[in-house]
Amino acid sequence: MSLEIGLTLLVVLLTLVAFVREWASPDVLALSILCLIVALGLIDMKDMSVVFRNEAPLTIASLFVIGGALEKAGAVNQIGQMLRKRVTGGVRSSIFAFTLVAAFFSAWMNNTAIVAILLPVVLGFARSKDIAASKLLIPLSYSSILGGCCTLIGTSTNLLVNGSLKELGLEPMGMFTLAPVGIPLAIAGIAYLVAFGPKLLPDRSSITGSLEIDFRTTPLHHLLIGDGSPLVGKKLFDTALGSKDAGIHILEIRRRGTRLMVPLSEVQVEKNDRFLVALHRRKGGAEKAEELFSEIGAQELSIVDGLVSELVIPAESSLVGRTLAASDFRQRYNSVVLAVHRSGLNITSRMAELSLDRGDTLLVITAVNNLPALKETRDFVLTDTIEEKPVDDLPVPVRKWPIILSWAVLATVVLTVSITDLLSRVSPSIPAIPIHYAAMVGALALLWAGILTPREAYASVDWQVLLMLYGLLGLGMAMQSTGTAQWLAHHLVSITESFVSPEMLPFVLLWLVFILTTMLTEVLSNNATAVMMVPIVVRIATELDVSSRPFIVGITIAASACFAMPMGYQTHMMVYGPGGYRFSDYLRTGIPLNLICWVISCSLIPFIWDF
Repeated sequence: MSLEIGLTLLVVLLTLVAFVREWASPDVLALSILCLIVALGLIDMKDMSVVFRNEAPLTIASLFVIGGALEKAGAVNQIGQMLRKRVTGGVRSSIFAFTLVAAFFSAWMNNTAIVAILLPVVLGFARSKDIAASKLLIPLSYSSILGGCCTLIGTSTNLLVNGSLKELGLEPMGMFTLAPVGIPLAIAGIAYLVAFGPKLLPDRSSITGSLEIDFRTTPLHHLLIGDGSPLVGKKLFDTALGSKDAGIHILEIRRRGTRLMVPLSEVQVEKNDRFLVALHRRKGGAEKAEELFSEIGAQELSIVDGLVSELVIPAESSLVGRTLAASDFRQRYNSVVLAVHRSGLNITSRMAELSLDRGDTLLVITAVNNLPALKETRDFVLTDTIEEKPVDDLPVPVRKWPIILSWAVLATVVLTVSITDLLSRVSPSIPAIPIHYAAMVGALALLWAGILTPREAYASVDWQVLLMLYGLLGLGMAMQSTGTAQWLAHHLVSITESFVSPEMLPFVLLWLVFILTTMLTEVLSNNATAVMMVPIVVRIATELDVSSRPFIVGITIAASACFAMPMGYQTHMMVYGPGGYRFSDYLRTGIPLNLICWVISCSLIPFIWDF
C-alpha cells in the first residue's frame, strides 16, 4: 500500500465518520473534503477545476427548475386532492393509491419535492377517513425512492453516477437504462407495502393526536389595550395576558403601527398596544374570551382563523442547529410553538433553549393566512395544505395551461434525449443531445413562458445538493488517480475468489457490492456512497475482464435502496415526526424491503446485461 492510497483511505474513513456524526451540513463537509484532498496532494490543484466541469450538477439544477414549475402549477397537488376525494378509505387501497402516485411522479421529479407536496394531502386524507397517518407516511417515502430508480432523472444519484461514467470514458446510461430493473422493483415494493404494510406499520397518532389536541382550528383575537386597562405600565408576564398556564398564546404585538420584535419577557404594556392572541390549551379549559378581555380592559377588534399545525424541519432549514430563542421564532414566523416532537418523544417544556435538528416536528399555533409565508421561507415542510379561498362564493378557477406546458416541457426533454440517443446509435451522423443541454433548454423555456420567475427558479434549486455533489466528485477523482479504487477492487476480488469458482465470481461480487452499497447508504449520503463505489466496481470489472455495466446498474440502484433507517434518506425524516414514528418502525418495515430489492436486482441484472 502506497502513502497516497493510505491517505485516500484515511480521507474515506474521515468522510464516513463526518457524515454519520453530522459534524456539519453535507455541503460544508463535501467541500471541506475536496479542499483536504487537494491539500494532501491526492489530486493536483490544477485538476480541481475538473470537478466543476462535471455535467451532473448542471443537469440536476435544470431539473430542479422544471420540478419547481410543476410544483408551482399544482400538477402533483391536484392529483393528490383528487385521490383524497375518491379513495374509499380502506388502509390497503389508500396505501396503493398514494404509493402509486408518489412512485410515478418521483420517476420524473425530485422525490423530496414529491413527498413535500403529498405530505399535507395524505395527512388531510388520514384525518378525514379516520386512518392513522402512520399507516400511510412510510409507504409514501419508500415509494418515492422506488420511483426514482426507474429513470435516469429520477434521483440526483442516478445523474451523478452517469456523470462519473462519462468522466471515466465509459458509455453513459440512457433515460430508461434503469427501467428494466427499476420498474419491477417499484411494482414489488408497492405490492409488499400494500400486502404487509397494514400489519408491519404502527397504528400511532401524530404529535397532534398524542398531545390530545381536540380542536385543530382556533380563533385568533386582535386586541387593543385601552387607556383604562390595568395592564398599562406592567411587565407582560406579570399580567393575566402573559399567562401561558391559562392557555394564552401571544403571536404578535404591534405598537405605533409596527411589530414589536423583542422577547415577550422584555415587553412592558403600553396603551394602544395591539395584540394577536390565541386562547388554546392542549386539553381544553383555556380562558373564556369575553371574561378575559373584560378583566384586562382590552377591546376585541377582529377575529381571524387560526390553526394548530405541524411543521417539519428539513435538512436545509436555517433553523437546524439553532434554538427557538436564538431564531426569534415567534417574531420571525408569526407562530407560537406548543411542542417539539423528536425521536418518538414530545417535548413540551424548556423548548426555548432546545437546539433544533432535521426531522424535528414543531406543533405550532399560527394564522391560516400565514401558511403561504411559512412555506416561502423554505425552513419547513408544511403538513397542512394551503387552500385558495373563493371570492364572493365563486370557485377559484384552475389554470390548466401552466400544468400542461410544464408537463409538455418535461416530456419534450425526456423524448429528445431518448430519441436522439437511439438515432445516434443507428446513424452516427445524428448527434445525441445530452441530458444537461436538453434540461437547461427546458428550464429556460419555462422561464420565457412566465411559468416561473427567475427568483422562483433560483429558489427551486437545492443548492446544498449541488455543492455537496461538487465536493464529493473530488473524492471519486482521488480514489481513481491514486490507485485506491484499484487496490480495493483487487483485494475484494482476491478474497472472494478463494471461496468461489471463477465462473461464479462476477455473480457473487455483484451480490456483495450491492449489499455493501446498501449498508453504506443507510448511514452515509447516497450520493457519497455512489461516488465512492463507481471507481471500485469499474476496477472490479477490469480485474475480472468483464463488462462493468451490471456492476454500475447494481450500485446505482443500491445507492437509493435505503429503507431501514430514518436518517438514510431525507424523505424518511420528513415523515418521521408527522407519522409519530420510532426508529424501530423503519427497521421492521424497511429491512424486508431492502432484502427484496437486493434479491430482485441481483437476480435480474445478469439476465439484462451480460458480464
